[in-house]
Amino acid sequence: MNKILIANRGEIAVRIIRACKEMNIKTVAVYSEVDKDSMHTRLADEAICIGPAKSTKSYLNIKSILEAANITGADSIHPGFGFLAENSSFAKMCEESNIKFIGPSYKVIDLMGNKANSKEMMRKAGIPVIPGSDGSVKSYDDCLKISEKIGFPVMLKASSGGGGKGIRIVETKEELEDNYNLVKQEAKESFSDDEIYIEKYIKNPRHIEVQILADEYGNVVYLGERDCTIQRRHQKVLEEAPSNIIDVKLRTKLGETAVKAVKVSGYTNAGTIEFLVDENKNFYFMEMNTRIQVEHPVTEENTGIDLIKEQIRIAAGEKLRYKQNKIEITGHSIECRINAENPSKNFRPSPGKITGLNLPGGNGIRVDTAIYDGYVIPPDYDSMIAKIIAHGANRNEAIAKMKRALEELVIEGVDTNVDFLLSILKNLSFIRGNYDTSFIEKEILK
Repeated sequence: MNKILIANRGEIAVRIIRACKEMNIKTVAVYSEVDKDSMHTRLADEAICIGPAKSTKSYLNIKSILEAANITGADSIHPGFGFLAENSSFAKMCEESNIKFIGPSYKVIDLMGNKANSKEMMRKAGIPVIPGSDGSVKSYDDCLKISEKIGFPVMLKASSGGGGKGIRIVETKEELEDNYNLVKQEAKESFSDDEIYIEKYIKNPRHIEVQILADEYGNVVYLGERDCTIQRRHQKVLEEAPSNIIDVKLRTKLGETAVKAVKVSGYTNAGTIEFLVDENKNFYFMEMNTRIQVEHPVTEENTGIDLIKEQIRIAAGEKLRYKQNKIEITGHSIECRINAENPSKNFRPSPGKITGLNLPGGNGIRVDTAIYDGYVIPPDYDSMIAKIIAHGANRNEAIAKMKRALEELVIEGVDTNVDFLLSILKNLSFIRGNYDTSFIEKEILK
């Protein structure tokens, strides 16, 4: 690969550009009109405007992005996460345009992108899945029959969902019909696909995901797990690795199951298999994310493996350089997502100009961001503006380092969730590792 176009913005675009620079690969940044002065446009070798602020006319505009690749002579495209990262049509059009899509094939994105179909495939392969519908639910009557069969509470989910959207927990039969209609509506509006599926709601679970790398020659490795249990409305807030509830035996079992899922689907490149783990340490396949994850840095810090570089190498046709028995997990890492939002006002987004900035540093602290003093955060995109990653010899040290880093962080001019994150880190239940997916509602927002 000689030149990579990054079809994204913000910190992930900066992250990819940095990896490319270290690999002596030229980069092209694309940007919307409102992102003209963004950091990723300054760091890339070339930058080209692809449309106005509205994402449907810029970062989701496949035609404009492919034209930018042709104009600049980019031979490959890295989609990052969000936007077009899991869009099979985009991946297919890249292939048809003789541009390498840095990710899995469009066929696998299609296959794994439909959550209902992927669950059914895993079930047939003998991988544990949460009890529920076999594929999508065709009608409300089917939804009612399945719910009564598996028992309430149940979860209704958009088949093409992601990012915590299109999900409803239904406690009783009386609530089912209204929620069924709501989820179908949300699915249609968010994903242009109103198919939904149903599964048993697992109470007090941990959300555990396994990072994998798979080359084009059938070699697959897993890089340990990440605990993504600390969530608000199904949106991840803080991630850590390894999980304090996973022992060596269970880690191996989860990893081997993830590898099996990858091989069954024919997946290549970096990906994540997501599981729910219940109170008895039973685990269930939830879905596969066919892209790099926001929380990938915690795995990088624990393993020393640069996942973006590995994505590029795999897409270039190289074989994996790692054997499973040579992968070591060292220490403990925590990632906090820094958002421009006001938690005291129902997490209302807080776009605007940054009038003062001090980023933390020191031993064991990494900051992935695209902000700078004087940067104007636009109101048009996701509110995440930075990620702070702390790595320590153990979990207690990682928590201590993260608290110190958050206390050093200064972002003036806009509201942020820094104090909210500190309240999590100082919570005794969190410190003791005693939490589940309802932790924020029960402990922080009570």
